[in-house]
Amino acid sequence: MSSELASLIEANTRIDGSFPTPIPGLHLSRYSSRTQPGQGVQRPTLAIVAQGSKQLMLGDEVFTYDPGHYLVVSLDLPVSGRVTTASKAKPYLGMSLDLDVKQIPSFRTSGKIQRATKPDRGVFLSRMTPELLDPVLRLLKLLGKPEDCAVLAPLLQREILYRLWRGERGEQLERMAQSDGNASGVVKAVIWLKENFDKPFSIKLIAQETNMSPSGLHHHFKTLTNMTPLEYQKHLRLQEARRLMLVEALDASAAAYHVGYASRSQFTREYSRLFGAPPFRDVEQIRQQPQPAEL
Repeated sequence: MSSELASLIEANTRIDGSFPTPIPGLHLSRYSSRTQPGQGVQRPTLAIVAQGSKQLMLGDEVFTYDPGHYLVVSLDLPVSGRVTTASKAKPYLGMSLDLDVKQIPSFRTSGKIQRATKPDRGVFLSRMTPELLDPVLRLLKLLGKPEDCAVLAPLLQREILYRLWRGERGEQLERMAQSDGNASGVVKAVIWLKENFDKPFSIKLIAQETNMSPSGLHHHFKTLTNMTPLEYQKHLRLQEARRLMLVEALDASAAAYHVGYASRSQFTREYSRLFGAPPFRDVEQIRQQPQPAEL
């Protein structure tokens, strides 16, 4: 990994935290110590570590990445993430960039479409390459140059996506960009669940919305997300309830009702299982702690 990338991130962060930049979709992070897990729904994203290491958890799976590797999330997924290696002398330095996978079909120069040979998760790790690092460095060098940034940043973001598509795991991104097939059905199911997470769950209804059989949807959804559609909905509900309690100061009963729970006891039980503490104690602990790392 280029030390130049670490220097660029450090020069644009200075203090601990995760920061948006003038380039839409680009965030930079710096942490001087390990962090508590941060929970959220991650959009399609490229994540790169320039110094230190980080973990992303999808269900019971753990993806650890460092300066030699990058991580890609290819569809909206409820995940948790934490910085695992950092110190004051060598702080964690990282970046994330939103990905627009809908651009991928425009890269094809022939009618031949890459097809994934086996089903894989919607998250993958791959080795960093000079071909990918080069446009990433050029993108970060645009920070502080607003006129150049407005014109060149979209071009470099497209080049970065192209390099990911041409990389060793590019067929997984290709699959997510296809307008038909099982992956497309799962993406449609994810969109439906995000828009209707507070509604009663029905695998039959979601299958109809995605033109898949209930059994086929369940199987392919589990393959891509490492959770069932019902588990995915629970994650969305509980994360929104947590946000409502933290940001809008709702009590647990009101938050539970707002996200679709009819039973306060079921809400408390499932909340405790996901976050490790009942709602009131979890929220109080978060308010007393430094903010966890961005995903």
